[in-house]
Amino acid sequence: MHTRRSFLSAAALGAATLAAAPLLARAQTAPGDVLPTLGTPDRRPLPVNPQGGPRFRPASRLGLGGAPLGNNFAPVAEADAQATLQAAWDAGVRMFDTSPWYGLGLSERRFGHFLAQQNRDDYVISTKTGRLLTATKQPPETNWKNPSPFDYRYDYSAAGTRRSVEDSLQRLGIDAIDIVLVHDLSPDNGDMGERWTEYFEQARTGAFVELAKMRDEGLIKAWGLGVNTPDPALRAIEVADPDIFLLACQYSLLDHQRTLDDTFPKLAARDISVIVGSPLLAGFLVGRDRYLYGGRPVPPGAAEKREQAGRIAAAHGIDLRTAALQFAAAPEVVSAIIPGARNAAQTTANAASMTVAIPPAFWDALREAGIIAANAPVPAPV
Repeated sequence: MHTRRSFLSAAALGAATLAAAPLLARAQTAPGDVLPTLGTPDRRPLPVNPQGGPRFRPASRLGLGGAPLGNNFAPVAEADAQATLQAAWDAGVRMFDTSPWYGLGLSERRFGHFLAQQNRDDYVISTKTGRLLTATKQPPETNWKNPSPFDYRYDYSAAGTRRSVEDSLQRLGIDAIDIVLVHDLSPDNGDMGERWTEYFEQARTGAFVELAKMRDEGLIKAWGLGVNTPDPALRAIEVADPDIFLLACQYSLLDHQRTLDDTFPKLAARDISVIVGSPLLAGFLVGRDRYLYGGRPVPPGAAEKREQAGRIAAAHGIDLRTAALQFAAAPEVVSAIIPGARNAAQTTANAASMTVAIPPAFWDALREAGIIAANAPVPAPV
């Protein structure tokens, strides 16, 4: 469970600063652990996007990422999965992101079980295409724990994309998908490596064309790419007309300069918005020892930078999760952030973080320390 505290008095600032490092060290020592939510709530509802623009944007700017409910890193019991989704709904979250890849269909089935009980007009669901699933008694070795009994193959053709969307509709148990993202078409995908450009060419003449057709037919509201590196997204806008991108691990409190200076302006120029995936760097910003996806090692200096940011946050009476989530949501080009969660407490804490009033002096201190860029957008003061 999360707790809230008012801003610390001046006399307590020194003690809070000294306490920050041990707090991060204790954080997330086991899957599902939750940092306390510090700071003063500003009593506003969760942030939303204005509607009616030329391209579709989800109304809810805080979403729920579906990888943990596909048993990423650790298994999640079915009861915990449904409690996580219920907690997100109760907190006002109405943006949900999943994929056939997450748990080889498991995440989609869990999301569908919950969302099928809700009014379809009350939420936005995004899922992905690029991998087709087939039943098997021997699922392949993956990072998913206890996945569904399916194998997968890559297919970015038009026919494969149409089938993928239809399969997702069946797993989700709903009649429409809002956003479809071409998934993992990226050089960091270990199955592809440098061959990602070959798959990209198949998608250029297949998936991109078919998804644009589905959008024009009204079968989906928007399409784009869901990738962990910027080059595929930037290449896609040269050859197609996508609406929205899920950029995972590319814009966070600790790593954002290239995205801020290069990727965001190019997308904004075409009115393409961004869903920020993994705004907590796969849990690194709340104390986990992993960094991003695919088992990549923690970059040199990242742990020290995290500890410094945590001390500054504590000195201003807030927690690092709250700072990281609000920072990721601040740019105008961002239409949603989708931190993952594996239990109700994590979901509730993420939502609580979006209601905390962060003092402007905190952002000034991060700039002075060189943790955030001088031109990085930050939340408007309340």
